Amino acid sequence: MTARGLIIGAPRSGSGKTSVTIGLLRALARRGLNVRGAKSGPDYIDPGFHKAATGLPGVNLDSWAMAPSLLNQLAADAAADTDIVIIESAMGLFDGIPAPHGRSGAAADLARLYGLPVLLVLDVSGQSQTAAAIAKGFATYDADVRIAGAVLNRLGSDRHRKLAGDAIEALGLPVVGGILRDPTLSIPERHLGLVQAEEHADLIAHIDRLADMVERSLDLDAIIALATPLAPEAGDQSFALPPPGQRIALARDAAFTFLYPHVAARWRTMGAELVPFSPLADQAPDASCDVCWLPGGYPELHPARLAAASNFLSGTRRFAETRPVHGECGGFMVLGETIEDAEGVTHAMLGLLGHATSFAKRKMNLGYRQARLAAACPLGEAGSAIRGHEFHYAQTVTKGEDTPLGDIADGQGNPLGTFGGRRGHVTGTFFHAIARA
Repeated sequence: MTARGLIIGAPRSGSGKTSVTIGLLRALARRGLNVRGAKSGPDYIDPGFHKAATGLPGVNLDSWAMAPSLLNQLAADAAADTDIVIIESAMGLFDGIPAPHGRSGAAADLARLYGLPVLLVLDVSGQSQTAAAIAKGFATYDADVRIAGAVLNRLGSDRHRKLAGDAIEALGLPVVGGILRDPTLSIPERHLGLVQAEEHADLIAHIDRLADMVERSLDLDAIIALATPLAPEAGDQSFALPPPGQRIALARDAAFTFLYPHVAARWRTMGAELVPFSPLADQAPDASCDVCWLPGGYPELHPARLAAASNFLSGTRRFAETRPVHGECGGFMVLGETIEDAEGVTHAMLGLLGHATSFAKRKMNLGYRQARLAAACPLGEAGSAIRGHEFHYAQTVTKGEDTPLGDIADGQGNPLGTFGGRRGHVTGTFFHAIARA
């Protein structure tokens, strides 16, 4: 049977998409459906919640960073042996970057490409009938993006629901549920978004509370009926990132968590073995591995523990003498000389690259990036073009003297200069790689 799909969209971030999506995923799984969550755009946190809610790995579907063939393959893989795929939009439904048609990174691209309906989550706090004007704008903005229904979030009362809901349904748009304001249903956040699933205290109990909310507040039968077949055109993995080695020592703990599910899955499919280790537990990369990967995460929240992890520090330095070590974002910070924490205290790091970073001097860096490698490294061969993004608040306060990893541009191709650093077997960058260009 063909899986069905539905997109959960909203006018903006903070509308309640994630809580609705997680609760819906869990509620559908309780019915015995094989349900999978997907996230549009470059989000490495929400897929963890999707997996916790369903038991099935989440996936990112990014119309800008992923070539159409890769996007189709990942969508097809998500639909395989699955009854329904719920795709959660990043930011607002139409939010992306100026790009060729269908390659903006917005969830609306996926709605057009796969003909999937959108369930619109509207935060109606502070308004009533005006919600209908917003819904009408969404329904008419793009004829190729079909808004199939609406969920009213943060309602104050039954009367509030009737005022807003009746106005929306008068447009011919069904309202499939309304959720009363309840601050206890919110998921804790920090500077890079939600607190990660594995860090959330009593995670499964919270997910079950969200599912309870969905079951009492939304019409699940009506939502299931809105979903339509998800049948992507044929795709392939030719633009996926190749594994950087046969046995990959992968840092994995509360400080190192940001590895995209599709990247790890591709590495395994190609026969690579991922060997996790925990720097926070003072573990070093396994000496039998042929490459070490330090992914992004939150080392800025744990610098004292990392600085005291003598086995991790000495073992990683020994590893780097003969084999590649690569760090992305948080991993890049740990490869440097020091990290300054939020209180202004400086902590010594690996010193395998010469830069120093600070979380006390913060400035948000956010956006799509396209990079070209000047030399071979775990990201690819010399001359390779890689698409990805940056999202960090920490700043480089000392650049060091290392050779740049290559040249980088923003999502529209505007040059941003050189990026990252390389020294011997060691490479690192704030840039998160998603796929080959």
